[in-house]
Amino acid sequence: MNIAELKLKFFRQIDGLDKHKLEEAYGVLLNYINSKDDLDEWNNLTVEQQKGIIDSVEQLEDNQGISHKNVMNKYKNKYNA
Repeated sequence: MNIAELKLKFFRQIDGLDKHKLEEAYGVLLNYINSKDDLDEWNNLTVEQQKGIIDSVEQLEDNQGISHKNVMNKYKNKYNA
């Protein structure tokens, strides 16, 4: 399959998607396109910064996070008093 045929096949598959699937596919494609930039950014972080991000993600996955609403209420109460 040459490039033009591949693009046409890709376009036809995308054209047949409903709105939700199209938005999802768009996000996946953007993530793929931007993945090299993301990897470069990750590699530019210090080991401590990388570990902090990994620890934070693990805490969120274990439901140990604090909701945005709770954080905002805490600081509104603290600084608007």
